[in-house]
Amino acid sequence: MCKAPCVPPERPATSDQGRLSVGFDATPLLGRPTGVGVFCSGALSGLSGRSDVEVSGFAISWRRRKGIDSLVPSGVTIRQRPMPARPLHWAWRRGPRPPVEWFIGRHDIVHGSNFVVPPASHAARVVTVHDLSVVLYPELCDPPTLAYPDLIRRAVSEGAWVHTPSQFVADEVIAELQVDPERVRAVHHGIPLLPFGAGGVSRTGPPLPLPNGCSRYVLAIGTIEPRKDYPLLVSAFASVAAAHPGVALVVVGSDGWGALTFRAAVEACPARSRIVRTGYLDDRTLGTVLHNAAVLAYPSVYEGFGFPPLQAMAAGVPVVATAAGAVPEVVGDGAVLVDPGDADGLAGAISRILLGGPDIDDLVARGLRRSGQFDWESCAAGLAALYRDARFATPGPGGT
Repeated sequence: MCKAPCVPPERPATSDQGRLSVGFDATPLLGRPTGVGVFCSGALSGLSGRSDVEVSGFAISWRRRKGIDSLVPSGVTIRQRPMPARPLHWAWRRGPRPPVEWFIGRHDIVHGSNFVVPPASHAARVVTVHDLSVVLYPELCDPPTLAYPDLIRRAVSEGAWVHTPSQFVADEVIAELQVDPERVRAVHHGIPLLPFGAGGVSRTGPPLPLPNGCSRYVLAIGTIEPRKDYPLLVSAFASVAAAHPGVALVVVGSDGWGALTFRAAVEACPARSRIVRTGYLDDRTLGTVLHNAAVLAYPSVYEGFGFPPLQAMAAGVPVVATAAGAVPEVVGDGAVLVDPGDADGLAGAISRILLGGPDIDDLVARGLRRSGQFDWESCAAGLAALYRDARFATPGPGGT
């Protein structure tokens, strides 16, 4: 690990010129995209177009660090020394050394994009807390994430500010982690738009092979994990399949913690021959599959934001979702909401949408209007305002 003499060449902070220099943790861009990676890409794209911030990315990874240059949007620079993830995370769990400036130089702001923000000697710190499932539903989380609450509390005790993607999560952070409300900001994400519609995708027929006799499908998008409650969707689909013989269920997403339970639910479903697993799909293929869906189902137990419903609404696809976490805040009146865990309610709502009619046309129109309120430029504006507050506010406990 680097010692003090190997600090990168000093680059002065730029706040005295009216421009804030921001070091943004872009590590989630490495590897297969996740929701956090989508946030990083969209936020960096929006921030790179602003005149009041100068943003550079860094990756906490030794083996994959060189790949980050090609993943950040145009206008985002990469200036860093190698940052070995395991020893740094080990050290940061135990104290505020080494400061991130040793590796990325001096900045006004350091933004930890994924629940953890590195310690800093001079920079104000911002940490994004995407949700509090690890506090409220620890049984739904994998073991590595269980360390997040203590890391967030430590960062806040040292003066860090908290960004959340919804007011729902902001309120949870204040209540569950006892964070000063003045140091928490809710800034909505934008929508990761997929290449459909004007990009040449049409509704001429199913874009992927469906089971015999099926011409339409209910779509679900997301990693197979307990928080998404796909077993509930499989149970609901059994009723949907009985009422709609030509409808299949298509589940898009990589296997995660919870895949075995999902597979068991599929095996027990009387309509299992009409359930299709695609695994992970690239954006172009996913855009085609989404655009041609009859309905998107989003049966989560808990969400801090929720990209798939907004993507579907923007594509003109009707949405049925559970009123879980921040979902009602995000979708507004643009989706049909049912109670979490209510398989009958979920099945009934999906069936009503499959029948179509003026009410469903109105739902789609509301979804289009609602989705139009989310964009990455607005997200970047909110983050820039948060950065300025964090940089010029009176330091909190342990702050610099």
